[in-house]
Amino acid sequence: MKQDYPRQGLRIRCEQGVHPEVRRACLEFGKWLRKEFEFPIRVVVYLKKDYQIKSQADKELVSGTFFGPFDKNQEPYIRIATGDYLELLEENGQDNALAAILGTIAHELGHYYQWVDDDYLELDDEGAENERDYMLDLYAQTREHP
Repeated sequence: MKQDYPRQGLRIRCEQGVHPEVRRACLEFGKWLRKEFEFPIRVVVYLKKDYQIKSQADKELVSGTFFGPFDKNQEPYIRIATGDYLELLEENGQDNALAAILGTIAHELGHYYQWVDDDYLELDDEGAENERDYMLDLYAQTREHP
C-alpha cells in the first residue's frame, strides 16, 4: 500500500567548518544515492563538524544518528559527525577515512529504510550494517576513490 508523503528525496546539508574533502565526497555520494535508491519520504543528512554527536535515545556519543518520527508526515533526518576526519586521514589514509564517513551515512540510511518499512520498533544495527556494506560495495564499483 503506497502512501503519498508530502516530499521525497535525499538532501545533504553541510555545516560550516566541515572539511572540504569530506563535503565533496558526501555530496558526490548523495548524488549517486539519488540515482540508485528511492527515498519515498524526504530525509536530510546533516553533516556536523563535531567530533561526535549525542544520540537522542540514550545520550551516548556516536558518529551518526537517525531520527524517525512516529508520524510519517513528519520528515526524518540523519546527523553525521565528521570532526574526526583529520585523525582518520592520518591513521588510515584518505580513501579509508572518507569511506568510514560514507559508511556512517549508509548505516544510518539502513535505519531510514527500516523506519520507512515500519520496522522502526526494531532499528537493529545488524540490518543497518548489511545495508551499509551493500551500498558501499555498489558505490565502490563506480569509482576508484570515495
